[in-house]
Amino acid sequence: MLEQLKEQVCEANRALVCHELVVLTWGNVSGIDRDSGLVVIKPSGVPYDSLTPEKMVAVDLEGNVVAGDYKPSSDTPTHLLLYRTWPDIGGIVHAHSTYATAFAQACRPIPCLGTTHADLFYGEVPITRSLTKEEVDAGYEINTGRVIVERFAKLDRSHAPGVLAANHGPFVWGGDPAGAVENAVALEEVAKMAFATVQLDPKVGPIPQHILDKHCSRKHGPGAYYGQQ
Repeated sequence: MLEQLKEQVCEANRALVCHELVVLTWGNVSGIDRDSGLVVIKPSGVPYDSLTPEKMVAVDLEGNVVAGDYKPSSDTPTHLLLYRTWPDIGGIVHAHSTYATAFAQACRPIPCLGTTHADLFYGEVPITRSLTKEEVDAGYEINTGRVIVERFAKLDRSHAPGVLAANHGPFVWGGDPAGAVENAVALEEVAKMAFATVQLDPKVGPIPQHILDKHCSRKHGPGAYYGQQ
């Protein structure tokens, strides 16, 4: 199972390049095997074009390396906290994709302005608060995870499979690594659309509630009818 997960995580990391979500080594994908409690993640600072399943790093949920010859991504503590907190997720993507990161740097949520956004995110894509100096000094990556969890304390997480870490960039999740990548692609696209729409009309308002409800419900929940059964 671990070897299969390494292949899936390697493929998902390389997909970030194909979808133009990363440049250089600015991003990572992880996946978890819930039965063993092991997480596989991209090695830190290794170029995407040289990634192979053998170079993926496996860690336990406390961050101890159990397989692999490389250091795991520096964002590993953030991924692990999210896996420990939310047992339903199976893959996580962190990238510095241009438009989603622009909203994160502006410390602004991505507004839901149309149906493309509403198909995946029910309302705005939330943003965390900024980390304090004390939080950065005490453990930057683990506290990045904590403010993400904090942001969802009063939100329905099923409404948004991702979040913007303020001043930083998006973290997105899914049922497996490939699903997390798909959500990351969608997030970047709706961020790009929102950016362009606000340029055209700075006073644009959110999508009407009844249209938001319709587009969310036709793809999610017991009444969903989009796609093949």
